[in-house]
Amino acid sequence: MKILVINSGSSSIKYQLFDMVKEIVVAKGGIQRIGIDNSFLEHETHDGKETRIDRDIPDHGEGIKLLIDVLLDKEYGVISNIDEIDAVGHRVLHGGEKFTESVIIDKEVEKTIEEYCDLGPLHNPHNLTGIRVCKKILPGKPQVAVFDTSFHTTMPPKAFLYALPFEYYEKYKVKRYGFHGTSHRYVSRRCAQLMDKPYEELKIISCHLGNGASIAAVANGKCIDTSMGLTPLEGLVMGTRCGDIDPAIIKFIMEKEGISIEEMDKIMNKKSGLLGISGISNDSRDVSEAAKNGNKRAQMALELFDYRIVKYIGAYIAAMGGADAIVFTAGIGENQWETRENIIEQLGFLGIKLDKEANKVRGEEKEISTPDSKIRVFVIPTNEELMIARDTMALIS
Repeated sequence: MKILVINSGSSSIKYQLFDMVKEIVVAKGGIQRIGIDNSFLEHETHDGKETRIDRDIPDHGEGIKLLIDVLLDKEYGVISNIDEIDAVGHRVLHGGEKFTESVIIDKEVEKTIEEYCDLGPLHNPHNLTGIRVCKKILPGKPQVAVFDTSFHTTMPPKAFLYALPFEYYEKYKVKRYGFHGTSHRYVSRRCAQLMDKPYEELKIISCHLGNGASIAAVANGKCIDTSMGLTPLEGLVMGTRCGDIDPAIIKFIMEKEGISIEEMDKIMNKKSGLLGISGISNDSRDVSEAAKNGNKRAQMALELFDYRIVKYIGAYIAAMGGADAIVFTAGIGENQWETRENIIEQLGFLGIKLDKEANKVRGEEKEISTPDSKIRVFVIPTNEELMIARDTMALIS
């Protein structure tokens, strides 16, 4: 069985084609700059063949047609007939309160995803475009939606409610939803496998640290709290997002600068975080390099990034009444050993001990704590696409 996994962004499409018999990626790639000048597709097969196609790609429809053509290509393709694709799994950002797990897409599901566009305005419309295009290009093929938010729907009211007038929750469903759920679900389950213990008996803190970053507290197989909120803006310091701030700052800056709410929203989402503090880049590698060369603002940015993570880990250990494991994943979590070391050293008072040599790993699955550490620490590369493929296969089977 072959499952095509699609992640549609505003001007991009990422894809992977899985052979689910062996759970291997037979091809993967991405389309960039859709609807913009100099658009292109990059494609790689399981045996290492790579190609790049530079072509005008005006919309998602043309993009998905192109990726299907590449999958069928005599030289770079991996299927001989479109019927070899059994189903399509879609990453969808926001499932609101209704979708507590992945679902087969029908007209009602499609309608509800559209209704949640006001909760996920930067993602849901483009996720929906990918779904509708695939319905036209691959008619009759089952389509499955896998939601970033569904993993977090197990949070209790004390974790998901904001202390605003309750009517805003009742009328508009203003609450903490959380994101990166597919990643948190994958790495926490994989952590239980590596520990050789039942998932339902463990307390795991999952740290998804990339340009977007979030932490989840997973107790007895369920998420009980997470750092992102109504939108992905809340929580940790991120590449360009500010994370937690005093809400009164928004009105203060708007009045001082004479700017609109749209401009303020752009500042918090696109101009803050590591970029805003360092003034250098949203890429932690660039900021780290500048910090090593003595740039004080870059040093402050990294300290703030790490400090916020330490605070959330400490809070979630308290919320769960302890922890069995901490997992680092995503671009920074998987690859920047210095960041992991700095975070774990600040948690040493809890009896967490880092194996510094084991920690010097990038992008590999590994336990990085010492045998006598009171809480085990792991690096686990995330695999959201495989999780989507598994959910898709389970539903269509």
